[in-house]
Amino acid sequence: MPPELTLADLPPWSFEKEDRADDAAFYAEARLCTHIDDGAIAALTEFYRGALPEGGVVLDLMSSCVSHLPGDVAYAEVIGHGMNAEELAANPQLSRWFVQDLNRDPVLPLADGSIDAATICVGVQYLERPVTVLSQARRVLRPGGFIAVSFSNRCFPTKAMAIWLGTGDRDHARLVALYLREAGFTDVEARMLADGSRCDPLIVVTGRA
Repeated sequence: MPPELTLADLPPWSFEKEDRADDAAFYAEARLCTHIDDGAIAALTEFYRGALPEGGVVLDLMSSCVSHLPGDVAYAEVIGHGMNAEELAANPQLSRWFVQDLNRDPVLPLADGSIDAATICVGVQYLERPVTVLSQARRVLRPGGFIAVSFSNRCFPTKAMAIWLGTGDRDHARLVALYLREAGFTDVEARMLADGSRCDPLIVVTGRA
């Protein structure tokens, strides 16, 4: 891919996926597990400790039975979103949650400027309209609100976008940065939280609303 990536540089098949069946059916069975290993989780939790505002309202998009937030930091509210009610109900860090297929309906049921920070952990690769979803995240964030999109080298390959499967970690970071910029975020930057030598690799791309 060219050094200065734009959406126009992406091939027309970028947001196709092998399994075009209803995503709700794929996620109907609860997966009460983590999708990165303990070392990567520890790195992400420590990042959240310094990056997410204590006492703020946090939106955990594409969540599951865990949010990886530090347990000793108090947030005003943690709102979870996901595809499986059983997983979300099992997550002890969520104050409330909702189930929604963002590939069918990307409009978040939250008020403009009502959130202080948003997170997406190991989920961005499944979005068919990532810029639209991230634009919604920007809408619900307060001015200056923070977003953190993290990912590893794991995924459900039949549900991941073709552009994700055809590129590596470095280009994944460039893709996510592109999505955030196109969605209107500023101060977009990527950071490696774990290089993969001792645990799963983990990269986070952040931005400001």
